[in-house]
Amino acid sequence: MLNRDKLPLHIAIIMDGNGRWAKLRGLPRIMGHHAGIKTVKETIKMCRELGIKYLTLYAFSTENWKRPKEEVETLMGFLNEYIDKELDSFIKNDIRLNVIGRMSGLPDYVQPKLRKAIEKTKDCGSMTLNVALNYSGRSEIVDAAKKFASLVKSGRREINDLDEGSFSDLLYTKGQPDPDLLIRTSGEMRLSNFLLWQISYSELYITPKLWPDFRKKDLEEAIAAYQKRERRFGA
Repeated sequence: MLNRDKLPLHIAIIMDGNGRWAKLRGLPRIMGHHAGIKTVKETIKMCRELGIKYLTLYAFSTENWKRPKEEVETLMGFLNEYIDKELDSFIKNDIRLNVIGRMSGLPDYVQPKLRKAIEKTKDCGSMTLNVALNYSGRSEIVDAAKKFASLVKSGRREINDLDEGSFSDLLYTKGQPDPDLLIRTSGEMRLSNFLLWQISYSELYITPKLWPDFRKKDLEEAIAAYQKRERRFGA
């Protein structure tokens, strides 16, 4: 039984294992991604029902462009279709959509729909859904450093103004709390260049479940494990 008074405010998830899920079933990799989308929908619904305020999903990294062209194009098509189908649901359930990453690097036919969904849901306040697209943790830090350098160059900031707080305000997740809990599926023991600044003190939970097999009981187990831990933040 989960303690509703000790729920994580922000959950981040590295959704890993779509390709392996498909391979185990003798299916094309793309079928694993299709199955993964169903888990995305279920996970958003579960987090909204639990009262999780922030959910960040690692959907497409900058490294993912190295995948076969056909796979990448199909993934972008899935993204386009997903936005069309889910926008009304986001609004109905008071979910704000936010994209983190270099959105300008996404295909031209995807960007307008993303911007429309972001605009349409900007006043939703029950939950913020961050979708990491064309995302790299290192690039995020570089982009923040460039922003601050530009502010100094223009005379709007002084170099001594830079501290952890001011730097955090230049990240893609500006104004949001850092993740309390980071979940990674598929059993891989690495961060894969995800939220490198923000997860300094996040609790990590690794499950062997492949992403398409991740269900409500798996999310609850992850949260239950989080609730049993003593968070020290380096103390």
